[in-house]
Amino acid sequence: MLTVDAALARLSQALDHARRNGADAADALYIGDASTSVQVRLGALEDIGRSEGEEIGLRLFVGSRSASVSTSDLSPRALEIAVERAVAMAREAPEDPYAGLAPADRLMRGPVADLELDDGAEPSAEALKARALEAEDAARAVAGITNSEGASASAGHATIALVTSSGFAGGYSTSSNGISASVIAGEGAGMQRDYAYHSARHAADLDSPAEIGTRAGERTIARLNPRKLDTGQMPVVFDPRVGSSLLGHLIGAITGSAVSRGTSFLLDRLGQKIFADGIRILDDPHRRRGLRSRPFDGEGLPTGPVAIIDDGVLTTWLLDSAASRQLGLAPTGHATRGVSGPPGAGPTNLHMAAGRIARDAMIADIRHGFYVTELIGQGLNPVTGDYSRGAAGFLIENGSIGPAVAEVTIAGNARDMFRELTPADDLRFRHAINVPTIRIDGMTVAGA
Repeated sequence: MLTVDAALARLSQALDHARRNGADAADALYIGDASTSVQVRLGALEDIGRSEGEEIGLRLFVGSRSASVSTSDLSPRALEIAVERAVAMAREAPEDPYAGLAPADRLMRGPVADLELDDGAEPSAEALKARALEAEDAARAVAGITNSEGASASAGHATIALVTSSGFAGGYSTSSNGISASVIAGEGAGMQRDYAYHSARHAADLDSPAEIGTRAGERTIARLNPRKLDTGQMPVVFDPRVGSSLLGHLIGAITGSAVSRGTSFLLDRLGQKIFADGIRILDDPHRRRGLRSRPFDGEGLPTGPVAIIDDGVLTTWLLDSAASRQLGLAPTGHATRGVSGPPGAGPTNLHMAAGRIARDAMIADIRHGFYVTELIGQGLNPVTGDYSRGAAGFLIENGSIGPAVAEVTIAGNARDMFRELTPADDLRFRHAINVPTIRIDGMTVAGA
């Protein structure tokens, strides 16, 4: 895996060759990564995996025609061949009036900010094995656990570098660390499973393996002997570990590709109130040690915090340069990309701001409701906003969380759900998308 400086030099050489071969504009992206993972089950080592890879993706423009190629052979001659093929492909491609590099006057200038994304550690396979065993031991020690699907620990590093013919060159490195455990309780047809995991840029920020394992075991025991739920309309409360999916549906509706194609249920809602007063949803690419933090986007534009929803109002689409040209707007610094194909758009570290009501107080006035801890399937029509997903969780009775519930379908329309949404005050930053406990009244719940 190349260093950032070595990757930038290699990419600059490729772009020089592209210009010599007739490309009018080009950009080149390097992604290199290496990771080690260890899986254990029932106290014994089950698998050790090591993966290493690096690729360069080239995107070249001949007029308004473009082509993309990628290669894992980073030798100078291999890059020259890739460039020559891409130029030939671009000359045969259809014209696209919206394609092109990001505007040069909007590119990030100056040094790349240090967001503390790389802890510099290289844990051994033996150290990872010890973490995984500790997590599984803690999970299996919870009374009532009868079997294990295993536990794992992983660690890795990555280098990302981008160079454009319009004058941008930048790169950064990241680390990743994770621990997970999944166990089973009960016997026969009454078995239930659940899990827990934690991921962090720095190993020092991880929950302890014992905490993760104990959480997995306790969640599994709580799911035993689930009841059925009667069909009807009722308040639905989303646990934070599944409530984040609601923000995923929002993002899918406000990306440039969905808006420019007219396939979004939020089409024509920019600048309008779509959530209740006080609701804020923020994207923060500069969060220190954030799982999706980045100093620049996939086209070399600077990134910065933005309130996507402010006091309930949708303030922006998420736009790469091509979508922004099609919509007649400015790019927003949300371009995402891999080594193959053109950029798209997406968020970084996304979160819904905490509300003012405690979780227990939020539930206290619910006479009959459903607390969701697991969602199944995708279940959203991106054009109409119609929502229907399988779910499991717990019955809410007279203001308290009661017995487990399974084989449930929850349904509504995302526009109505957003409008009726109320956040609790228990926001914690643990994932790439974070939300507090969320309550939505008036959803349709169908039991089996």
